[in-house]
Amino acid sequence: MHSFEYCCPTEIIFGVGAENTVAEKIRKYGGNRVMILYGGGSAVKSGLIAKIEQLLGDFDLKIMGGVKPNPRLSFAREAIRSAIDAKINFVLAVGGGSVIDTAKAVAFGAANPQVDIWEHWTGKVKLEKSLPVGTVLTIAAAGSETSDSAVLTDEESGLKRGSTTPRPVFAIMNPEFALTVPHYPLICGIADIIMHTLERYFTKVEGNEFTDMVAESLIKNVMAQSKVLLKNPQDLHAMSEIMWCGSVSHTGFTGLGRDRDFSAHKLGHELSGRYDVAHGASLTTVWASWARTVYNVKPERFANFAEKIFGIQGGTIDEQARAGIDAMENYFRELGTPTNFSELGIGVQSDDELKFLANMVTSNGTKKVATFLPMDRELVFEIYRKANH
Repeated sequence: MHSFEYCCPTEIIFGVGAENTVAEKIRKYGGNRVMILYGGGSAVKSGLIAKIEQLLGDFDLKIMGGVKPNPRLSFAREAIRSAIDAKINFVLAVGGGSVIDTAKAVAFGAANPQVDIWEHWTGKVKLEKSLPVGTVLTIAAAGSETSDSAVLTDEESGLKRGSTTPRPVFAIMNPEFALTVPHYPLICGIADIIMHTLERYFTKVEGNEFTDMVAESLIKNVMAQSKVLLKNPQDLHAMSEIMWCGSVSHTGFTGLGRDRDFSAHKLGHELSGRYDVAHGASLTTVWASWARTVYNVKPERFANFAEKIFGIQGGTIDEQARAGIDAMENYFRELGTPTNFSELGIGVQSDDELKFLANMVTSNGTKKVATFLPMDRELVFEIYRKANH
């Protein structure tokens, strides 16, 4: 193993009925004036918001719904103003990654009322102080319930940016809630879970055998359980496995001892920010094009992936590597997620549009992004071009 530092202080409360601990956990972390954030009407229709409100009957509550996928900066700013006015001291997210990311932004903004939150998200101001955030997870996907990051989208500029944040103090995870998720968000969430580990797996750093085994096992388990869920969307066991894998995948545990690459996220964020497409779908749209462009930097790594995940053996290392990329792309297609621009629903784009996207990724060509093969503007354009059909 290579050297690393690792701390994931999020307290996990997992299982059917886990939400019944929410009042106890908020009190444990000093909260009594609580802002509850949620997304669309499903959390209300299912009765979950009413149940949480009942469980928190002794608390001062401020409840705000309306968080959208690709969480909006404007909503976060509005919620921050409300949180400051209500003197909130705890933020509770009831939902998935977009709600949790918004809660992290509100926690930062309410604790630092003198700073506009976008200043932190764009790296101009580093914030140290934040309110505690707790989560009641309703979809297995982004892993934000245990991660140290969050994304926001500025609707005016189309910029979607991620930033480092404190991890939530607790994550309440009842897999029953995720059984109500519609089909397309479900499969996009599954893809996002896998991508969070793929982005850590492809590295030039060797000598982290246990980390590799953890990553490989997680990917194989999510793939196997996803096939069960596609046949029976009400399979609680399969959903519980996927939900837990989603949290572990984004704690950083599947990439200990090496840098995380996150190339597909850099490319996908610009697609979801500009075209308002699902985050997980944007990642599978570009992954195979990225992999085919960069695999020859370390083909042995891709060949090892092909053997460990898909059992592909024989042929040259190059042939094995390319077969593994094909197999991963085929899995995403079988799952029902897009693998090119047309399948994503945005159609074939002009070269000028691809150049615009490449400029967005690389800050107008002033920086390279990612680590496996640092991508300049020309390389980003080439990857987008390969996905543009």
